[in-house]
Amino acid sequence: MKPALYAHPFSSYCQKVLTALYENGTDFEYRLLDPGAPETLADFAARWPIKRFPILVDGERTIVEASVVIEYLGLHHPGPVKLVPDDPAAALEVRMMDRFFDNYISTPQQKVVFDAIRAEEQRDPYGVKDARDMLERAYAWLDRHMAGREWAAGDGFSLADCGAGPFLFYADWTHAIDPAFANVHAYRRRLLARPAFARAVDEARPYRKYFPLGAPDRD
Repeated sequence: MKPALYAHPFSSYCQKVLTALYENGTDFEYRLLDPGAPETLADFAARWPIKRFPILVDGERTIVEASVVIEYLGLHHPGPVKLVPDDPAAALEVRMMDRFFDNYISTPQQKVVFDAIRAEEQRDPYGVKDARDMLERAYAWLDRHMAGREWAAGDGFSLADCGAGPFLFYADWTHAIDPAFANVHAYRRRLLARPAFARAVDEARPYRKYFPLGAPDRD
């Protein structure tokens, strides 16, 4: 029985897992979380009352959190691309960069977006400024880190790059990456050219009108 992914194509964390699935050509069932599928939404909520997606259902097991889902797939549904190396030191570097993209790119980026969705009287200008400052610091660090590198950790495409793709994709829409950070821009272009991530981006195109800050006419 193939695993089932409960996801929405416009979600960055769903794109993270989809990139891993497409990278390895993993056979799975896509259960779209959409208002037009109330049974799927109810099933999802029953399995994971926290209601954060994606989740993966494999037989009797429900796996939550995108990074854990990708590691689970590598253990139980492996493909030709090993997204977490066997070597413990190399795996630690991959996981460190995965946490960097989650905590210092995605989290502040989402803070800005979620604030834009709120009613005017509920907005948090200080929190948004703090998030934008964090993105600036993260871009600067990443630019230095990516000097001379093709991928975020080690020599090959990894778990870290699965997250970097969607997180940098939306971060540049939300808080533009300064042209001075040429290594970050080059890395973002490489990610967009990766067929697995490009497929995830293309599947999300019909939903761009919902981006609260206005999706640009690029990418």
